[in-house]
Parts: sequence; C-alpha cells; structure tokens
Amino acid sequence: MIQRDKIVKDINELLNVALTPEHNGLQVEGKTEIKKIVFGVSATMELFKAAKAAGADMVMTHHGLIWNTAENITGVFGRRVAFLIKNDINLVSYHLPLDRHPVLGNNAGLAKLMGLKNIKPFGVYHGIEIGFTGEVKPAKDFEYFCALLNGECAPCGKDEIRRVAVVSGGAHDMLGQAIDAGVDLFVTGSRDEYVLEQCREAGLNFIAMGHYNSEVFGIKALMEYIKKHYKVETEFIDIPNPF
Repeated sequence: MIQRDKIVKDINELLNVALTPEHNGLQVEGKTEIKKIVFGVSATMELFKAAKAAGADMVMTHHGLIWNTAENITGVFGRRVAFLIKNDINLVSYHLPLDRHPVLGNNAGLAKLMGLKNIKPFGVYHGIEIGFTGEVKPAKDFEYFCALLNGECAPCGKDEIRRVAVVSGGAHDMLGQAIDAGVDLFVTGSRDEYVLEQCREAGLNFIAMGHYNSEVFGIKALMEYIKKHYKVETEFIDIPNPF
C-alpha cells in the first residue's frame, strides 16, 4: 500500500512533467491509499470498468482525459469522470513526458525494440524533442522492420536501413523533420493521405504502427518501474485498438 500523493509526486518528478505544456499527473481524485494500480494506454470507459473489476484504486494511462483546455463535464467525457468519482478511482496520466523519457518512454522502448545504436533526440513538438534517431548496426533490410513492427509499410526508399527516426503516436506530421534528418526509415503511429506521395518523392521508407500500438511501451515500462520501487499491486490491461 502507498499514499496516492506520494506516488504521484514521485512519478511527476521522475518524468519531469514541468517541461511539457499539458496537464499531466493526477486528473481525477479518488482514494488516498493505493493497494492496486491498473495501467493502460488510454483513459476509456472500457478500461475503467476493467480496472474496477480488477479491484484497482488507481488507473494510470498515457492518454488522459484532461489536456490543455477546460471541458464541460457532459457526454462521453462526463460519463467517464462520473464513473471514476462514483467508484473512488484515481486517474493519473502522462502524455508527452511518457513519450520523451530517455529510459521509460514510448520512443525509448521503440528504439530498444529496433536495436538502435548511437541514439540522439529528434522530433520537435511544442518546442521540445520527443523522439529519437538511431543507427542500425549492422544494417537490416526494410522488410525486417515491417515484420518486427507489424504496421502499415511504405517502401519508398532504399532497402538497406542504416538510420531510423522514431516518434510514437500521431506524428506523421513530423515527416518533414525526418526527411530533413536524412534517415532511411521513419517510424510513427499514424499516417494520412499525403504521407505516401511525400515519402515517394523524398525516397524515405515509412512505417505506421497504429497510434495505440506505438504507445504501449511507455506505460508498460512505467508499470515495471512502479512494481520494482513501491509496495503496490500492478496490472496492465490491454484494450486493443488498431488505430
């Protein structure tokens, strides 16, 4: 068991939430004493119901309910908040801090999965770098990464991959930054109509893993960190989402 305010304060400091222009940390207040935390990618009703059934006192997610602006507590948003309050469940969320963290972040997890070396910050969003570039040593072919990441693949560049840029989530609009960086492959979660033609014209390979699938790494790494450092039960609940 641990005090809610203690673990929130510690994780806020660990992820350096002050650097990002969003509302991160405790979003909905519930019990003060925490025996079990359920982890998931996104703050949805399905996750909340599963967390209640699992006996959670806290839900910790990557995508929260509150972003930069106030929202009326109505509709889908209102029902989600009401469910948490009625069941005395805390919601704690970390968005950009959990994308950019060099050890626990989504992009650190992606870079590790891909075996990247000589990792450097990449991908400016709201004035901060949230992704990474890295080298593939020895070089691997594009099909290797398509199979590894199981995403939508656009083979628009050379087959031999030596440099990669990764930015999890909805980062297809950082495609221009990847082109400017001169990498052989850009990996992210999302894609749009213009991406294919821009990649063809630039000679850049592209993989879209799906927003959700590209962002399971950080919340799972955070769960393992909390499991190791605190006396609290933990469980990851997967709510599959191909988008």
